[in-house]
Amino acid sequence: MRATVQVTRRSDIADPQGAAVLRGLRDLGFSEVASVRIDKVITLVVETIDAERAKADIEDMCEQLLANPVMEDYEIRLLEEDGDTA
Repeated sequence: MRATVQVTRRSDIADPQGAAVLRGLRDLGFSEVASVRIDKVITLVVETIDAERAKADIEDMCEQLLANPVMEDYEIRLLEEDGDTA
């Protein structure tokens, strides 16, 4: 089973990488860009067919390693082998 985890910084937490990219884009002449936030997407392949177990395990992974729950939120999407959402 494939899964994606989208990790985003909470809106009240500064995003220095996003701020640096915004400055760079404006320096390149892209003045219409109003803001930039840098997020991450993690793709996992979990060897199970039990979707509930996979989601619970991935939740634990996020809480322990993949995300910083103090500063970040995350969204888990389980995918069937053909890429459809489970």
